[in-house]
Amino acid sequence: MNKRLLAIIAAIGATTIYGINHTVAKGIMPHYVQPFGFIILRVLGAAILFWLISPFGPKEKIDRKDYLRMIVCAFLGMGLNMLVFFKGLSLSTPINSAVLITTTPIVVLVLSAVILKEKISNRKILGIGIGLLGALGLILYGSEVRQDAPNIPMGNFLIFLNSMFYGSYLVVVKALIMKYHPFTFMKWLFSLGVLICLPFGYEEFMQISWATLPYEAYWGIAFVILGTTFCTYLFNIFALTQLKASTLSAFVYVQPLVGIGYAIITGQDNLTLVKIVAACFVLVGVYLASRQPKRFYKKST
Repeated sequence: MNKRLLAIIAAIGATTIYGINHTVAKGIMPHYVQPFGFIILRVLGAAILFWLISPFGPKEKIDRKDYLRMIVCAFLGMGLNMLVFFKGLSLSTPINSAVLITTTPIVVLVLSAVILKEKISNRKILGIGIGLLGALGLILYGSEVRQDAPNIPMGNFLIFLNSMFYGSYLVVVKALIMKYHPFTFMKWLFSLGVLICLPFGYEEFMQISWATLPYEAYWGIAFVILGTTFCTYLFNIFALTQLKASTLSAFVYVQPLVGIGYAIITGQDNLTLVKIVAACFVLVGVYLASRQPKRFYKKST
């Protein structure tokens, strides 16, 4: 099996794990573990795992001039991003989460235009508008009466904020990814994430009643730490060695399909007209915003 095919399989594996995570994490929160306490488990577990495998990578030190950028990346990618996502998921539904998470490419596009001064075409502007309409539709009109989703509009808004923070992280982190080995980068980023999230999640973390947790809660926690956090980063790192970043980002379209399908199969969520229409708007918007224009080359004579 060639490396490119393995990279495609790794990318599919990562986005599949992300899609399943919406339902798995939702099943644990807030009954067994509160969202901010869950984040402590996630960043602490991933930090330990990356430190354990770091000896297999090169010995590197972070340059002093990169400290500030590293801290900003930790706040955006391991702090604010995770905190608002898990809090939003605890208030909303797995399907809403899976749909709204695909707005990340739109956020990256807007921030790239503002920060990196990249040009945005009219087609991409149209895509941004359509995608945001879908996101706003879920935020404003996606209310349901569900015991496990006490404030769906607020939850949807927080999940959308997650896309904004994570999109900002992707723009800021690019220079560090090109400079340091992934093991070096991730062990320090997650270690900083523990320090950032600890003030928010310490109390909820200490409230976890480990002795009374059922088997499925332990399985879900392990899945989020090993699968959603640790394995997905490794899968995406390997995929990037063989695939272009633009190619890898296209796999985000698979995530809502997996998320919606798994949520329905397991009985954790159901489709409504608002969700269907909003999902169509978001996916069409993301497609238009991220689609590369066709290039025509004149034949030499």
